[in-house]
Amino acid sequence: MNDIDASDTPALVEQLAQVLQDKGWMMATAESCTGGLIAGACTDLSGSSNWFERGFVTYSNEAKTELLGVDASLIGGHGAVSEPVARAMAEGAVARSRAQVAVAVTGVAGPTGGSAEKPVGTVWFGWSVGGQARTERRRFDGGRAEVRAATVHHALQMLLKLLRQA
Repeated sequence: MNDIDASDTPALVEQLAQVLQDKGWMMATAESCTGGLIAGACTDLSGSSNWFERGFVTYSNEAKTELLGVDASLIGGHGAVSEPVARAMAEGAVARSRAQVAVAVTGVAGPTGGSAEKPVGTVWFGWSVGGQARTERRRFDGGRAEVRAATVHHALQMLLKLLRQA
């Protein structure tokens, strides 16, 4: 079930921008199922170049390996939509950018591609903040657009929370 109101994502981005600028930190994204929507939400805000460093859209498994350094054996052993891959994506985004923080998402946005183990709406999140990685699995209801919008919002909401704790 979605407990997320994605309509307040722009306000969330403004808060995120302020916290990142206060810390003097830059942000990177590593996106699969959202296809760049998190980076898009961030760069919709004027002045985002002060705190948004780069975004990686790594839709294919090969892109995850080539651009983020995700070990192919993690993908082979756990699948692209998994905790170890989300963690490796977040860590790889920091390692391959000038950012101090990153958010990564990999999931099944639907309407196809789901399985009994990973139904449509399943998303693994990874965050790397100040050298500490955290992951979380969520499942969102709705169609493709709703799953992707909820993913963007949750990714940014949790990043803001983690930054405030850092």
